Amino acid sequence: MPRGVSARRHAQAVFQIAVDHNKLDKWQLDLNIMSDRLKDHDLSVVLRSPSVSFGDKASVLQEVLPDVEPLALNLAYLLTAKNRLGMLDDLVSEYDVLLNRHYGREHAEATVAIQLDEEYRDRLRGRLAELTGKDIVLTTNIDPTVLGGVVIRVGDKLIDGSVRNKLDRLGRGLREAGLSGYVTESSGQPGKEEG
Repeated sequence: MPRGVSARRHAQAVFQIAVDHNKLDKWQLDLNIMSDRLKDHDLSVVLRSPSVSFGDKASVLQEVLPDVEPLALNLAYLLTAKNRLGMLDDLVSEYDVLLNRHYGREHAEATVAIQLDEEYRDRLRGRLAELTGKDIVLTTNIDPTVLGGVVIRVGDKLIDGSVRNKLDRLGRGLREAGLSGYVTESSGQPGKEEG
């Protein structure tokens, strides 16, 4: 089973437990604590080692995670026993999606060439809120290859307003119009025809 599918299923099960116990935010906190603390390389080696007994691994987990709910600690035991600690970050991300959806929030990820100032982030968040009818939780990633503009992913929708995309479309249009000599081979960008 692909890690993403497994992480989604685990997140759904955890979310249902959190709903049943009315501890949605506490579970989010605990999952983030687990994810942060279990990233330690030396700890990871111990928890994944087949030569370390599960009892010893459980003792290590109790020592490293003393402040998480007992059911969250049980999740850490399960992931350790099944050798699935590697999906913990994906599980946390999936849980956050479920939590945001529960609270009527939508997660949006904006990829831009340079860091956005707070005013632009607020305008973008507001515009996305208008389009979706939901509160927007916005994260941004910097990727210089977009050249300019923004690529936005909201749920399963992708809005590509990047300069890179516009140049690629222009290059395809020129090729389809039989003007391929005006498009450089390496980049798909308009260029001078070499003679």
